[in-house]
Amino acid sequence: MAPFRTHLSSQLSEELNGSTVKLAGWVHEVRDLGRVKFLLLRDRGGVAQVILKDGEVDPALLRKVESLTRESIVVVEGVVRRSLKAKSGVEVVPRSIEVLNPAVAPLPLDPRGQVPAELPTRLDARFVDLRRPEEKAVFIVNHHLLQATREFFSAQGFIEVVTPRILATATEGGASLFPVDYFGSKAFLAQSPQLYKEQLVGSLERVFEIGVFFRAEESNTTHHLSEFLSLDVEEAFADEEEVMKLLEDYLAYAFSELNRRCPEELKELRGGLLPKLTSPFPRVSYDEALKVLARRGFKLEWGEDLPTPALRALGEEFRGPFFIVDWPSCLKPFYIKPKDDDPSRSYSFDLMYGWLEVASGGRRIHKLDELVDRMRRQGLSPEGF
Repeated sequence: MAPFRTHLSSQLSEELNGSTVKLAGWVHEVRDLGRVKFLLLRDRGGVAQVILKDGEVDPALLRKVESLTRESIVVVEGVVRRSLKAKSGVEVVPRSIEVLNPAVAPLPLDPRGQVPAELPTRLDARFVDLRRPEEKAVFIVNHHLLQATREFFSAQGFIEVVTPRILATATEGGASLFPVDYFGSKAFLAQSPQLYKEQLVGSLERVFEIGVFFRAEESNTTHHLSEFLSLDVEEAFADEEEVMKLLEDYLAYAFSELNRRCPEELKELRGGLLPKLTSPFPRVSYDEALKVLARRGFKLEWGEDLPTPALRALGEEFRGPFFIVDWPSCLKPFYIKPKDDDPSRSYSFDLMYGWLEVASGGRRIHKLDELVDRMRRQGLSPEGF
């Protein structure tokens, strides 16, 4: 049986000059110049140029192309020919054009991204919106980031794990939970794999998980999500400094790999490549952060969490990635270890990029009696865990 298609648009090259190929994709655009018509066919590899000259191709093909609507799905079989005018250096002279599915005109929005559309319009026609270059770039960059993440942590000796998403109780104190009816009993969607990770390192030492988690915290911002993709890492026999170094190395690797693997998508999304990161990132203690904020007019008491305006101010002060360390113990989850010389502070950190918190972590309490005491101090019942 003949293949549905033989090549992607990105695979067409001068080496194929004179070869017969079969392409499949969407009608990106039709340009009618009278005796010459161009069909731009788009697939996941890019855009291929199909040329139809009067007297060179079957007149029926010319009429068919004239009737094509943008985003119709077609299969084109033809011969590759060198072309000085085509961006790829080649074009395809068609022998046949099969319309698999004609698109209705007019389209609800421009999938080329040349004409802006409001968000409600985009969501109502999401299947078309996903064809816009910017939207495709989001998924491609995410794909390469996931690949690079798995490569990095696997190379460091970490084992990828998958933990449950339906829980009988909270993983951490404080975060709201989505309740689930579990065959007549009350359960919750997982907000974090934290306690599972801590059990797993007692066996595997180094684990990581990439998974979707849920937090029922009402907010009206673009940076708080009820459902989100999370990278969680846990390591035995390591302190917070070693983990911060691991994070620095990971971010530098991820940025470098994204620049290498998907530069065009990064340019589409942000107008250029990601910066080259150098370590170590600045370490700013919570106390130092309060002093910086005081100079900028913020009046915050010790032990208060840092609100978004304060984080924006810190992002302006330090730029790029930096750590806020030594947080008050009262602001951190029950499993974060208080400092030996000052229990009001903890062995903890938040990794900031500008004003956004991109990661948090710290040294764990590894003694049961201390952990139970800390849970009770935070109003949690050990029996629930």
